Amino acid sequence: MFRDKKVVVVMPAYNAARTLKRTYDEVMDQGVVDQVIVVDDASKDETTEVAKSLPQTIVCKHDVNSGYGANQKTCYRLALEAGADIIIMVHPDYQYTPKLIPAMVAMIGSGLYPCVLASRILGGNALRGGMPLWKYIANRCLTLAENFILGTKLSEYHTGYRAFSRELLVRLNLDACSNDFVFDNQVLAQILWIDEIISEVSCPTRYESESSSINFQRSCTYGIGCLQTAATYRMARWGWIHSPLFSKDAKSRR
Repeated sequence: MFRDKKVVVVMPAYNAARTLKRTYDEVMDQGVVDQVIVVDDASKDETTEVAKSLPQTIVCKHDVNSGYGANQKTCYRLALEAGADIIIMVHPDYQYTPKLIPAMVAMIGSGLYPCVLASRILGGNALRGGMPLWKYIANRCLTLAENFILGTKLSEYHTGYRAFSRELLVRLNLDACSNDFVFDNQVLAQILWIDEIISEVSCPTRYESESSSINFQRSCTYGIGCLQTAATYRMARWGWIHSPLFSKDAKSRR
């Protein structure tokens, strides 16, 4: 708990049996997490069995592999149903250190920000931490283009380590987002659409042999999807098009 707010960590998992418990143990060591939710997207290994052995954990398994975005939709639905006030997504492949959870929880729980991203780019240690050069260059170029189109100044849009307030999540139209990897990007664009602030903290980069990563072809598809999302956002802002991602009914608090 943080100031009487329930803190839930969600883990969208796929073939994460070897790293799930290690990630879970470090998550719980932070002392602020009330519950963990693991959604197994039809893994071919023992991910579900490992998850069921973990205390304070809700486990759900998709019957068929539905995609990274679909996995997150289930994660956030279950977190809200569990009464979470602060929801943090941590990948169970141990690529992101759970040691940032207390800081991210405090930023949201204190009412400063509704969304916090753990950026691998802030601090300038991404390459030193093992990020492949081609991914670093693609990340920087894509982020530059998105900042220009979306009109903001994030250091990166592509981290899988992020935290949300309950109040923010319930205002987003997650069902309109993709079931694939571009889901992450569409969620951030929706947050900007309703004029909410996205904050960032610096996160050490940790690439290991067991860390998940999409291949070059999928990365290209993802990049195109990100640019399409940004272009759709801008044209919707100008009133040129209507998109379920960016509804006129979504109310701004400003």
